[in-house]
Amino acid sequence: MQAIGIFGGTFDPIHFGHLRLAEEMAEGLGLGRVLFIPAGQPPHRGAPRTAASHRLEMVRRAISGNPRFDADAREVERPRPSYTVDTLTALRAELGNDQPLWLLLGADAFLELPTWHEWRRLFDLANIAVAARPGAQQSDAMPDPLKSEVLQRQVADGSAAGPAGSVLWRATTPLDISATVIRDTLARHGSARYLLPDAVLDYIHEHQLYTHYEH
Repeated sequence: MQAIGIFGGTFDPIHFGHLRLAEEMAEGLGLGRVLFIPAGQPPHRGAPRTAASHRLEMVRRAISGNPRFDADAREVERPRPSYTVDTLTALRAELGNDQPLWLLLGADAFLELPTWHEWRRLFDLANIAVAARPGAQQSDAMPDPLKSEVLQRQVADGSAAGPAGSVLWRATTPLDISATVIRDTLARHGSARYLLPDAVLDYIHEHQLYTHYEH
């Protein structure tokens, strides 16, 4: 049974940094699918600049042509804050307890995990794969509650993991691309080409997204 990756985010907009992380995780972990799940109302940050319908469509356009990638609309359709634990609980109910799931996180998001709603339950629902920065000492930056969980759960290889409960650090190609920088570039009518897929950039121009500076 091939594992499934879960990749959430505001994707405001989705860019090559997101896509490359997902591609390398899918290849390294042998994932059969990666579900891109745009957040509807993310509880950990301010409201996204762009309507959920636009962000979902940008994801769909970005991943078109990759048979391993799928867009999942459940969080943008949910009329309440987008808690990852709720999404994983729903996926577990749909897919069963034997299906291996990998929650894909960047290093910064993982270090903030203890601030997430019911964060310890995430380990009961999925494995967690963290995109590690090359050469960084990740354990030094971890808060103590997270460090104790990682010490119990860390595996060196994805094949050692079961359906849920493991943590794996995986080196990925560091692409220093920021959605904030893309939005600012577009607001000043600069070129964002080669930072995100052409299909996404065409959609942004078609719908006149990110035309004003953030305040």
